[in-house]
Amino acid sequence: MKVILNQTVPKVGKEGTVVNVADGFARNYLFPRGLAIVADKTQIGALEKRNARVAAKTAGLKSDAQALREKINGATVRIPGQVGAAQGKLFGAITNADVTDAIKAQLGVTLDRKQVALVDPIKRLGDHSIELDLHREVEARITVTVFDPNAPVETPAPAAEDTEANEDEE
Repeated sequence: MKVILNQTVPKVGKEGTVVNVADGFARNYLFPRGLAIVADKTQIGALEKRNARVAAKTAGLKSDAQALREKINGATVRIPGQVGAAQGKLFGAITNADVTDAIKAQLGVTLDRKQVALVDPIKRLGDHSIELDLHREVEARITVTVFDPNAPVETPAPAAEDTEANEDEE
């Protein structure tokens, strides 16, 4: 089924594009959430007019988005998460708003939470690759590291030379 996306949907397409998806995916996921509409002739005509308006409006913003991508693409952001007894599972979840707050605090860049393409909230510790939709034609990827702030910090084992030197002194 051909649909027009109202919002960027990760692994499907960007806002304002016509994509072909499975019927059930469209009926059960995209339509109820308002993420897409059926692509018929009238909707495609309206889409072309809207895309022309948006392109004229955002022409100057593309260069700003590209400069921003150069600054943050490939960066790593660390977010603390409260972990339950079963290590690895978070009590809450890391959402788009949490990611934008961490980017602002650690990288000094202000983003809208809608620019963070996070399908489901993060519920596990570890590294997660996240796509940022900076402009219709400009994307960036960052790595979000979710860690337990109460976990003991691992210290590196002493080098072999230090151990031998200590044995000689005794």
